[in-house]
This record gives sequence, structure tokens and C-alpha cells, in this order.
Amino acid sequence: MASRFQFGLDRLLDDKDRLQQLKNARVGLVAHPASVSSSNQHSIDALVASGCNVLKAFGPQHGMRGDKQDNMIESEDYLDQVHQLPVISLYGDHRYPTPDMLADLDIILFDLQDIGCRIYTYITTLYYFCEACSDAGVELWVLDRPNPAGRPVDGLYLEAGEESFVGCAPMPTRHGLTVGELARWFSKRSGDSLDLTVIPMGEYDPEGAGFGWPSVRPWINPSPNAASVNMARCFPGTVLLEGTTLSEGRGTTIPLEVLGAPGLPVPELLAYLRTEAADLLTPVFTRECFFSPTFHKHVGELCSAFQVHTDFPAYDHASFKPYSLIAACLKAIRHLDSGYDLWRYHEYEYELDRTPIDVINGGPALRTWVDNDQAALAEFLRKVESDASRWLEERREFLLY
Repeated sequence: MASRFQFGLDRLLDDKDRLQQLKNARVGLVAHPASVSSSNQHSIDALVASGCNVLKAFGPQHGMRGDKQDNMIESEDYLDQVHQLPVISLYGDHRYPTPDMLADLDIILFDLQDIGCRIYTYITTLYYFCEACSDAGVELWVLDRPNPAGRPVDGLYLEAGEESFVGCAPMPTRHGLTVGELARWFSKRSGDSLDLTVIPMGEYDPEGAGFGWPSVRPWINPSPNAASVNMARCFPGTVLLEGTTLSEGRGTTIPLEVLGAPGLPVPELLAYLRTEAADLLTPVFTRECFFSPTFHKHVGELCSAFQVHTDFPAYDHASFKPYSLIAACLKAIRHLDSGYDLWRYHEYEYELDRTPIDVINGGPALRTWVDNDQAALAEFLRKVESDASRWLEERREFLLY
């Protein structure tokens, strides 16, 4: 029997009553390149064609149609190329929707594809809309989409006071929720004052054959460097490399699937992991490789590296812990060379006075552990497991699937 999987957008487009409501309301849409229906029609095109009264759209990081390639490149407001509707950038002069942006709207439709990691900025945009719509008395409809990283949890909780655009609320790095489920959690945290509607997916199995991503759907990059489902599975770990001198593969064809640097002793690094943390390697295939980035860190330099593969039959999704794997790699590098120049110090996501790795991690715990030669790997991994157990219980009531 053919799968009847549907995105939340598909379910909305099939709902005559809700469509009629959207024809009579003043509607804003939050979308990006992966905001498509099962017929591969972009949500703004599908909604306008269905008669919905869309007055404006909002573009998150990388833009509504996905025009910005690199990280931390701002977008300007503009008119949509197809419908000549205003598209308001929420990654430029503003990241938080202002009252003026919402003043002429009754309903916000949120239709962003997430990749299942707290650090990916689209869920911060969701969090901001939850707050702003609640304050403005505007309804928020979240059109649910799959979490390609599935249900497993990994990483440390965001620490109190360490909030940022890449860490909006206290949850582990890999959270295991869909955007609709996250919206339910955000709403509950804010006291349920938000007029929230979640349009769930149809026949979605987060623990089925695709491990969170329905195999009947092609992968469409939600951001330019989110180039594959493999990247989405690796990202909760490889994103940590943005706060280091190591290359995460930006400037190559496999961004955020690799770890490398000029002269990095990759065989020794992997040997250390096989001895100290073999369970972190066995769920995946790690392939030693080389690359020379065309932009970003180490431009034109030959980097020794390894790539993490999850796209093979023996991949063990339930056991793969990308955050823990990359954290262990950082510890291994410090063990092999105590003086290795590991941390970057640059402006990261508008945080001018904080170390980038601390912003990404949601607190200094990872960095201080890596730099402490008396702190054991097993001790850190126990803390990660403890945080995961806590989150599994906390998130339980918000699951839709």
C-alpha cells in the first residue's frame, strides 16, 4: 500500500473549512525553500493559488527563497519575485517580529523545515513568533514537518542565562521533536497564552524506516549547507566545529558532514576514540578523507579529515550520538596535543562578548571540560545521558506522533 504521508501544509490545503478561514483573514506566512507541499509546490504559491489572503511573508536566516549561501549573511526586505508581496527579513535589522510587522495580521502560518537541533536558528524564529503572536493577540498556525534527526536525544541542556539566537530555551542540543511539538512546548512554557493551532502531518512515523525523514519525500535543502539527510543527522555534533579552528566542511560539497584541518592527525584521533569511546563510532561509518575548502576556514589548504556516514544499511540510528561523538573528538585532540589552537574567537550570531563555542553549546561546560586534562570522557558522557533522560520525560506530553 502506498504511503499517505502528508506535510502539515498538505493537510491544510485539503481542509476546506480552514482554507475558508484563511480567505477571510489577514494572513502572514513564515517560509523558506523547503516549505513545499507533497506536489513540490512552494507554500506561498500553493496558499495564494488556494485563495488564501496572504498579505506578507517572513524570511528567516538564508532568506524566504534561500538566496543567502553562507552563515551569518543578512537579508534585506524585498518584494517576492512571483507574487510581488512584501517579504520581511528576520535575519537583518530584525530577528524578532515587531508589533508593527504583526499589526495588520490575524493569523501567522509558520511553515519552516527544521533539522532537529536546538542550534539551528529556525526554531528560535518559531520561539520568537510564539512570544510575539501571544503579545499581539495574533493566531499562530504551525504547519508541521518531519524531524529528519528523528526521536533520539543528545547533548547538554542550554544553561540558564546562556540564551542566544542559536539557543532560545533550555533543551538538549538534539531535541527529537517536530516544529509542531516544539510549538506546544514553547506555548506551555509561556503559560498557554498563545492562540496556537498545530496542523499535524498525516501518517508520519518518526521511528519508521526513514528514522524521522519519510522516504517517499525528496530532500530539499532548508538552508544552503543542509545538503542531505546525512547532514541533518550529523549536524547536532558537527555544528560545534563552527566554534573551533577545525573545518566543518564549509566551502566543500559535504558541509557539516566532516571534521578536518591542515595536519590534523586523523588516524591517531580515530584510534583514540576506538579505545576510549568505541560505542560512539560503531553506529556509523567514518571514512578518512582530504579536502581543500574553496571558502571559509583553511581556504585552499589541504585538510586531513574524516566524514561521518549514516546512509548505509547497518547504520544504527537509535545509538548514534553526533554531539557526543564530536565532543569526544575535541577531547581527543586536546589529549593528543595539549597546546592545539582549538577555539575560535570571533563574532558569532550577534554575541559580541561570548566565546563562540560557549554560544553554540549553550554554556561553557563543553569548553571547560575539553580544556581540563583531569576531566574524564566517561564523566562527560554520563552528564549527557543524564540530560537526555531528563528531557525524554519533560517532552513526553508534547509528542503528537
